Amino acid sequence: MNFILVLRQWMSLLALGALVFVHAQLNTAVIDSLLVRTTDAFDVPGMSVGILHKGQIVYSRAHGVRSLENSLPMEPETLVGVASNSKAFTCFALAMLVDEGKLNWEDKVKKYIPEFQLHDPYVTQEFTVRDLVTHRSGLTMGAGDLMFFPDGGDFTVQDVIAGLRYLQPESSFRSKFGYNNNLYIVAGEVIRRVSGLTWETFIEQRILQPVGMFNSRASYKRVTDRSNIIDAHAPVNGVVEMLPHDWSELANPAGGIMSNIPDMLTWARFLMNKGKTASGLQLISEKELHTLWQLQTPIPVPANHPYDSKFYGYSHGWFVSDVKGYREISHTGGLLGTVTQFTLIPELELAIVVLTNQQSGSAFRTITNTVKDQFLGIEGRDWLQQSQERWQSFEERTNAQKLAVEKVLRSDRTDPDLPAANIVGVYEDPWFGKVEISADRLTKRFKSLRSPALSGTVQYYKYHTYVVRWDNRSFDADAFMIFDVDEKGVVQGMRMKPISDITDFSFDFVDLNFTKVEAEKAD
Repeated sequence: MNFILVLRQWMSLLALGALVFVHAQLNTAVIDSLLVRTTDAFDVPGMSVGILHKGQIVYSRAHGVRSLENSLPMEPETLVGVASNSKAFTCFALAMLVDEGKLNWEDKVKKYIPEFQLHDPYVTQEFTVRDLVTHRSGLTMGAGDLMFFPDGGDFTVQDVIAGLRYLQPESSFRSKFGYNNNLYIVAGEVIRRVSGLTWETFIEQRILQPVGMFNSRASYKRVTDRSNIIDAHAPVNGVVEMLPHDWSELANPAGGIMSNIPDMLTWARFLMNKGKTASGLQLISEKELHTLWQLQTPIPVPANHPYDSKFYGYSHGWFVSDVKGYREISHTGGLLGTVTQFTLIPELELAIVVLTNQQSGSAFRTITNTVKDQFLGIEGRDWLQQSQERWQSFEERTNAQKLAVEKVLRSDRTDPDLPAANIVGVYEDPWFGKVEISADRLTKRFKSLRSPALSGTVQYYKYHTYVVRWDNRSFDADAFMIFDVDEKGVVQGMRMKPISDITDFSFDFVDLNFTKVEAEKAD
């Protein structure tokens, strides 16, 4: 009887394998159609998609244009900034150094960076290399990102290390997930100090080239041939426009790699080949590869999950979960005007890569989930419709937030609680540095002295609050400026917060705490 049961199970597995193979072949046309409809639905100028199954590329196509400026066709070979998918490479580099006996995951960060310091002395002493890359520091999401985002600032790695001590935690150490890019910058500095190579050189020489990712580069500036590369795009006042590349070289360990579909599928094949290259070179031990995919920081799973997931969380540069009983290893990436997604389901020998040149996460989720459904044998779900409905609801809510503020700004209020003469001056935050608020008879202006891209017009809102409207409208990150006054009504400092939930978390206004250090006279 046991033999019959085993035989039935074996035959069921064979049937499932056949079903998966048929689905993979028959749905090529479906993915083609979905690719076109998705780019149209979310105003994505160009998108490329790659699917690897059982070691073979079963889909590698693109639709649209790589840039609205030149209208050249998007291709699988077109280079895209993979953004936070770079984090997996940073962790892979650390794992290689662990294999070589040059560091340990449980080593204290201060062993390699003695000047490393967080707000809490105990956390500083206990903080490990593993803590750098598992998002469990206790800091707010995106804490300190304004030291590298948007691009154009003058912050250095040493500035980032020095600034961390001023970022106050929102939760206790190792108690919850809080996504943080700056700690990946510190991890990149650990790699440099341990290996003697810059992060960029290590990634290219020790990983990209041996793996066979010959067209990929560790940073935008290291791409010398830009004949087939995207421009970034984002909605500006409701119309999608081309944006200049915006990513600081300072943050490369958190999101700097440029790649394309063939190279990212080569990366996927290498990972699913247990860290062995096509030529047979073992770059990482199976033990350390296993470590990279072990859950470290749990994240709550919603009820009624569409893939019946029982667990979800972060490992070392990867999100890990289960989908319909299979382990999923994945990550997304986002820059201003670019988003990407990389997904592995090792037991199905399946990899899905989606690269775009517009910042619509709904687009890559639509493609990835549709492909997953095909290989999992799930029918009848329209992910494009679901994504459109979800995005429309989110847009309605965030637009309502912005409209409520706009109505107040447009109203006729000639007697603000804080006249211009009181708010103008120089303000200083301990990690972000100085900003200046100036005024003449017609306008008031905000200018960051260390991050010039953060410049904008200041308007009175109500009570002790103003709004700054950034000159670069693609930011979609206008913010409240809440002034602190003493008992005499004299401004002593200022705090900030975004006015809309659509604002990217890397506009880390909530961690700023400005003190007024110099008063100026309004014209």
